[in-house]
Amino acid sequence: MIKIIAGTGHRPEKLGGYNDEVFIRLIALCKVSLQKMQATEVISGMALGFDQAHEEAAIELQIPLIAAVPFKGQEDKWQPQDKERYEHILFQTSSIVYVDLFEEYSASSGYSSEKMYKRNQYMVDHCDEVLALFNGSASGTGNCVNYAESLSKPVLNVWKSWVKYRGF
Repeated sequence: MIKIIAGTGHRPEKLGGYNDEVFIRLIALCKVSLQKMQATEVISGMALGFDQAHEEAAIELQIPLIAAVPFKGQEDKWQPQDKERYEHILFQTSSIVYVDLFEEYSASSGYSSEKMYKRNQYMVDHCDEVLALFNGSASGTGNCVNYAESLSKPVLNVWKSWVKYRGF
């Protein structure tokens, strides 16, 4: 049985920062969660923070990964080490989808928060369940979780586990 898991979660500044220790812990949490959810395929949005940990977990577990990129050049303003990780992940995906090229998900040209929202819609529309790291704040992650719930897609929010694991 195919079970596609989409991932959504916060950026590093809401998760303890941009450091390897935090990233390694995020990957561990994602690996346990993907195994619990019995994922056979993963779709992820390629953003910094939780998204990339979700992607790395899928790669380590050898679960096929679909990169749902909101638009070409998403990583252009990132730090060099973040761009390197992004390229490393893209190289290992089973497919790359540029969401803004689909008519039903198109948005204004260049960067826009609308493109991030459309990317989230695409992921939820094409998954069976959602793995979230969501602290309850108004955010893109919150919008994604709300959209999934509006479609009655199951959402596993691992925020409480993250807080306990991190010791916040």
